Amino acid sequence: MSKVVISTRVRLARNLKNYPFPCRLSQQGREEVIEKVRSAVKNSNSVLADDFSFIKMSEVDPRRAVSLVEKRLVSPEFISDSAGRALLLSSDESLSVMINEEDHIRLQVITKGLSLDEAYDTADKLDTLLDENLDFAFDEKLGYLTQCPTNLGTGMRASVMLHLPALEKSRAVSRIAGNLSKLGLTIRGAHGEGTEPKGALYQLSNQVTLGISEQAAIENLKNITAQLVAQEEQARERLCRSDDVQDTVARSLGLLRYARVISHDEALTLLSNVRLGVVSGQITDVDTEVIDELMTDVEPATLSVNAGKNLSPHERDVERAKLIREKLG
Repeated sequence: MSKVVISTRVRLARNLKNYPFPCRLSQQGREEVIEKVRSAVKNSNSVLADDFSFIKMSEVDPRRAVSLVEKRLVSPEFISDSAGRALLLSSDESLSVMINEEDHIRLQVITKGLSLDEAYDTADKLDTLLDENLDFAFDEKLGYLTQCPTNLGTGMRASVMLHLPALEKSRAVSRIAGNLSKLGLTIRGAHGEGTEPKGALYQLSNQVTLGISEQAAIENLKNITAQLVAQEEQARERLCRSDDVQDTVARSLGLLRYARVISHDEALTLLSNVRLGVVSGQITDVDTEVIDELMTDVEPATLSVNAGKNLSPHERDVERAKLIREKLG
């Protein structure tokens, strides 16, 4: 399934029992929550604790803050107001804990490929670590209490990042989206609600959190993902027989390997085409992991962060082309 599923994410929302939700918290209250969560991780006996770095968002360079969003490590809302907000981030950036976003705690785990069970297991361990030292707001009937009612219950959002070029080209995604909503799932752009899909990247996630267990939600997502993967693979078989599609793939690789200036949107489109060529066997000297990494590394703020300086739009386009040439040889 790694030909279609790029990554998996599991996110849990939690709140502390004796504090108002972040939207009603004073600055002092926010600082208290930050310290309680930080201490809960730091003073635990888990090996996970040693791997986290603590970041006060008010001290983060704006470029890096946007880059964190581009990498899906934090939400756009989280960086919109940095006051009284902090982040715990693992060294490999697979685990992150947003403090004082919409809820006091938003912990998430990101893994490669389709690995919902593994991602949930890690998230559950981190949740247990925090629960041992914090008193979470919990109701016997409603489950975990969250600021937004749509997160009540498990407080869990599980999602998979899908590459769906064939279904997108056949215009089947909108039809599929309508059917998914009836099954308690939603499909959106790569960065979630309100974002347009680019590079044929889509995020499939659960919507129902109340009256269903975490395990049931995970199983439902796994089953629907398997069906979507099968549909995409069937559509790819038909699509990749086309001379026009094979020509588009070959031209895309040529442009990426030799272009000197390339925009963000063009890069994602071309990388999507090349990824299709790799997984279909047309391109044999490029690895899908390289393409998947590039789809994040070519983002504007991430480019500037990795370059270590502010880049103008044109400089970013030049730097982006250079990075792609180096990665694709």
